[in-house]
Amino acid sequence: MGTRVGIHDGVKLMPGVVVVGAQWGDEGKGKIVDILTEHAQVVVRYAGGPNAGHTLVVGNEKVIVRLVPSGILRKGTACVLAQGMVIDVQRLCDEIDELKRRGYEEAGALHISDRAHAILSYHRLIDGLREAVAGSALGTTKRGIGPCYEDKAARRGVPMGAMRDLGAMRELVSRAIEAWKPVIAALGGTTPSVAEVMAEVESLAPRIVPRLCDTSALVDEALRKQKTVLFEGAQGTLLDVDHGTYPFVTSSSAIAGGACTGVGVGPTRIKRVIGLVKAYCTRVGGGPFPTEQTNEVGERLRKVGDEFGSVTGRPRRTGWLDLPALRYAARINGLDSIAVTKLDVLTGLSALRVCVAYETPRGETKELPTWDLADAKPIYRDVEPWAEELSGAKTMSDLPKAAQTYVAMIEEAAGCDAMIVSVGSRRDATIIRSRVFE
Repeated sequence: MGTRVGIHDGVKLMPGVVVVGAQWGDEGKGKIVDILTEHAQVVVRYAGGPNAGHTLVVGNEKVIVRLVPSGILRKGTACVLAQGMVIDVQRLCDEIDELKRRGYEEAGALHISDRAHAILSYHRLIDGLREAVAGSALGTTKRGIGPCYEDKAARRGVPMGAMRDLGAMRELVSRAIEAWKPVIAALGGTTPSVAEVMAEVESLAPRIVPRLCDTSALVDEALRKQKTVLFEGAQGTLLDVDHGTYPFVTSSSAIAGGACTGVGVGPTRIKRVIGLVKAYCTRVGGGPFPTEQTNEVGERLRKVGDEFGSVTGRPRRTGWLDLPALRYAARINGLDSIAVTKLDVLTGLSALRVCVAYETPRGETKELPTWDLADAKPIYRDVEPWAEELSGAKTMSDLPKAAQTYVAMIEEAAGCDAMIVSVGSRRDATIIRSRVFE
């Protein structure tokens, strides 16, 4: 399972590897990326903002990162916040401080795109006001991600590079605030002054500016030097703005293809796409979730799986594994392999089910009915449960036969092999069948 090296203008290139969520996010990307970065020299976050918390467990210590790539826990690994992201400057500085306090963040290890966009106080204000309007809430994290991406698309955003010239940044902020004034007023809010907004970032600019750079060129250079590069996604396929359960989606491209636009590299630089698949399904916020279990099974999955948002703390909706949704994600992302997470959470269930098809107003289908998913009824198949503890398993043969069969079923639906199977929250509670950079 070696990595093919390509040629570009006579220079050898080490193709990159993308890790992407294959469900509604919260698939356990933090742990898997942390494991994969053992052999990665550069880790790049290519989309999203501080609404995507990744939880890592190292020894007995839990570390939650929201903006900084999970690779920051690996000494010597360069971490990149690419231009497809939206960045809350205060939260980023707080995160850097916490990582430093724990002894993880190395000077010079974190690079920030000067073309990523800044989330400012009025973005958070608007997000919160919208969510408070009865009947129109999408279930966002109220972190300002959507309004910031709106500004970017409307060509009135504030790129991080503007922090190099606070006078010029002030003009950009003024223009954006003028555009948002009627919206804020209609929602019953009070528009902040330009001075109030600028006060938020002026004291932080000296900490951010030295880290700003053209991250597209930085990543391209790493590939040209045959360095191992891991592209880390946020959220999941079914939350993608183009391919998810619209309008209950995030505001960015959460699929593997988003790595190219979010970083500024060509598709020929991507060698492999790894999809993260939780052994069951979860979702936060509003939107259709056909396999959701609002019963004791759902509550057990939530409790045993610790299914509470790492950013907001709110309980996640839980349900059975959705195989049509997985096949859809495999197709949209072009998955080469998968990593199965939280298999251990299913241990001890007296009954175990998976969705294999849907009954829709247009008839039965084995495909994900993306347009009328809210009206679809899942068709389930019962599978054999297991009661044995999994956390000590180091190979697939260590798993009970029923658990092995369950993983094989997931592989069949995804159309590719599981290179990693997670059987616990710790780094060492992992079955590694192959390594991506070897």
